[in-house]
Amino acid sequence: MSGSVVYLSRTRVRNPEENNLVKIENLCRISGLGEIIDKEDLTAVKLHFGESGNDTYIKPVFVRSVVDFIRKLEGKPFLTDTNTMYIGSRHNAADHLITAIRHGFAYAVVDCPLIIADGLKGNDYQEVSIDGGHFKSVRIARGITDADAMVVLTHVKGHALAGFGGAIKNLAMGCAPPVGKRDQHQGMQAEVNESLCEGCGYCETQCPFSAIHVEDKAVIDRSICYGCSACLQVCPRHAIYFNWERDVPRFLERMAEYSLGAVQGFKRKILYISFLTDITPDCDCVTWSDSPIVPDIGFLASADPVAIDTAALDIINQERGLTGSSLQCHHEPGEDKFTGVWGYVDGSYILEYAEKIGLGTRSYTLVEI
Repeated sequence: MSGSVVYLSRTRVRNPEENNLVKIENLCRISGLGEIIDKEDLTAVKLHFGESGNDTYIKPVFVRSVVDFIRKLEGKPFLTDTNTMYIGSRHNAADHLITAIRHGFAYAVVDCPLIIADGLKGNDYQEVSIDGGHFKSVRIARGITDADAMVVLTHVKGHALAGFGGAIKNLAMGCAPPVGKRDQHQGMQAEVNESLCEGCGYCETQCPFSAIHVEDKAVIDRSICYGCSACLQVCPRHAIYFNWERDVPRFLERMAEYSLGAVQGFKRKILYISFLTDITPDCDCVTWSDSPIVPDIGFLASADPVAIDTAALDIINQERGLTGSSLQCHHEPGEDKFTGVWGYVDGSYILEYAEKIGLGTRSYTLVEI
């Protein structure tokens, strides 16, 4: 074998003794979760609870399978995420917990507590030293840094800025408090194509930082804009854009460096499980869920975040794109599906940079179970 091992279990099931819950449990066992978690380990199960209105986040019953396995190891699991930079249903811990419970992550379903890792208003974090090109230290939620072990559950899907969201993005944005999310977005500046803008004002209502006001056309105050992309995703005329060549590579590099900080204290006590189901064009942060762009594939597990993201991207691209979805092109097997949606973002760039800074390797061996 060369590179890191990535395990794949497909969703196809014709046997009641091998349903998807059993497959996830087997994946935990075969991928070595039992070697990572010791008795009494406070184990962060890092996932995304989904923004209110979104319905394609990881199924709570799938999460319960992972929780049950951790309990068998006598670990102490808790589900966790961090508060958002933008104003929404997960901007503070109170609203965040309500959203999570309404989405099915109640104790009665998942059999473990929910803890918002960066506290009530996102102010509970720790500075973690790294040796990056952009950061010498990053801000990571204390509920992550204080944990003894971590299982990172990732719903792989598209993303307007990153091209796609995988384990690296889950670590970077998902383990950072709002101020850390701003660190990563810093330098991204939204711009307006005035020939397309109709001055409808919808972007102004959706901007979490009040950086947009509308006269005849939308005007963005670049001194306030944090580049969160909320306006880009809601503009009905697609009049708002970023300078992709200038800004996006820097944004992806900053995310990779934050990921490095998020895993700093865990050494080998971390496992990644990625869910290649409901592979939608957008992040689970949006308040809707578009149709998937490829069929459901299965579940991946690895000890290497770069390898699991590389494998996820390769496996998704091997699928034939679904007609009637947001795919504008690249429907054929082997073509880049997320580029087929967003057009301008090379999702593989973050993998190259993450490997360069020592987060993991793009080289992997796929083992199907």
